Amino acid sequence: MDADVIIVGAGPVGLILASELRLAGVQPLVLERQPQLRQTPRAGGLGGQILQLLRYRGLLDRFEAASTDPHPAPRFPFGGVHLDFAQLADSPLQAMVLPQPLLERLLEERARELGARLRRRYEVIGVAQDDGAVTADVRGPDGPGQLTARYLVGCDGGHSTVRDQAGIPFPGSTYPEVNRVGQVSVADSVTWLGDGGLDVPGLGVLHPGFTRTDRGLFAFGSGSSGVLLLQTVEDEAAEVDDDVPMTLTELSDSICRVLGAELPLAAATRLSRWQFQARQAERYRAGRVLVAGDAAHLLPATGTALNLGMLDAVNLAWKLGAAIGGWAPAGLLDTYHVERHFVGARALRQTQAQVALRRGQDAAAEALRDLFSELCTDEQPLRRIGALIAGTDIHYELPNPGEHALTGTFAPDLTLHTGQGTTSIAELMHTARPVLLDLADRPDIRETAQDWQPRIDIRTARTEHRPADALLIRPDAYIAWAAPASASAPAPALAPTDTDTDAAALREALCGWFGKPLN
Repeated sequence: MDADVIIVGAGPVGLILASELRLAGVQPLVLERQPQLRQTPRAGGLGGQILQLLRYRGLLDRFEAASTDPHPAPRFPFGGVHLDFAQLADSPLQAMVLPQPLLERLLEERARELGARLRRRYEVIGVAQDDGAVTADVRGPDGPGQLTARYLVGCDGGHSTVRDQAGIPFPGSTYPEVNRVGQVSVADSVTWLGDGGLDVPGLGVLHPGFTRTDRGLFAFGSGSSGVLLLQTVEDEAAEVDDDVPMTLTELSDSICRVLGAELPLAAATRLSRWQFQARQAERYRAGRVLVAGDAAHLLPATGTALNLGMLDAVNLAWKLGAAIGGWAPAGLLDTYHVERHFVGARALRQTQAQVALRRGQDAAAEALRDLFSELCTDEQPLRRIGALIAGTDIHYELPNPGEHALTGTFAPDLTLHTGQGTTSIAELMHTARPVLLDLADRPDIRETAQDWQPRIDIRTARTEHRPADALLIRPDAYIAWAAPASASAPAPALAPTDTDTDAAALREALCGWFGKPLN
């Protein structure tokens, strides 16, 4: 074997998958057809649950240090309207400005630090598999060749060769909207106004936000140092090629078509173009071949795809590690499709709802946007929409032998007091290992879990207002099992039947997620 896992594509999804696989003790090989890091920022930053996951891996400070704006104002577009989370004491949707080339550089550095291998200028042109391995036909600097691995993961985007070669259907729709985005400065003839607007010769005053015409949509917001973030949306009959770089002239021409007059632009630091699609792979696994990120789903709105794709990788990595390590219980790898297809479908639903909001041009559509904006001035719907976009509301339908409400949710970052000092759940997850966390000094729970050491870590701690007596936390930080909180702590006086019930439920969860006991 040339590697345990071949990863096709060195975008953010492929690179974080490589890091997570190394944490799981697996040797990945990343193949990328581009000769160097892309300089075109397809995405401008990160948002949602992935920021919490980076903190749980001890990486968030590193990413924030590289960000041009680690804590931007919590105001985000949603289907042609703006959601303003600044009115809330704590925003359910966090973001970080981090252009994609910089994000990929940071992720590549992390993957290489952990020992992952990356080969550039290697294009995968064919994939074959049998019961024991996957073979990738590649075209590299030295000509054609073959590479083999136990598994292969396609992180190669919406036009995925891996997905096509594996015979995985990718149904959905392509929308006629072509989006062009530029981070630009304007010519001296344009006057900046005090409210952030622009006075443009031949056009008059343009206000920040959305301007709709019968030819499309124009939007802008002012950034720092006199830089504008501009966007146009036009319906075009033909599909566009996202791989062809966009020019400043192309953006200027689009603005002129939408507004009916020229907006003089001086220079650009970011130019990108895309066409929205709504697609989802029918299955995320075909034998030893799997797909993640845009190869598994394309969303018809911005702000969600990176969060969704990178979390696909985190969910998948430890399960591949278990399969390659030989201890995965039956069906564990299949839960990758079950769980992430469910999450992808939710993301597809909310982004398609955005399509309905933004594409309507008549009075009824304007009324719908106005009503939606009005509803989102109230805290409860605003929080719910924010959590939906962020993916922080995900609740996997996991086997739940203890019938605890926390099962299937992302582990809360509790402050933990131990005999060695104060720590947190986030710090326990830095190594991406499963953790059995005893919060009520329960010897019966610790004794039950002993049979799975050293496959899992067992920790005892105290916390304020503990939500459960114990938590079994998967490497992706989701809770696989929880023991109901007893009335007293520490050393709760439980009846033998209670301890027997909890021990049996924990044993069932341990077997279901982490295989047969070692002892």
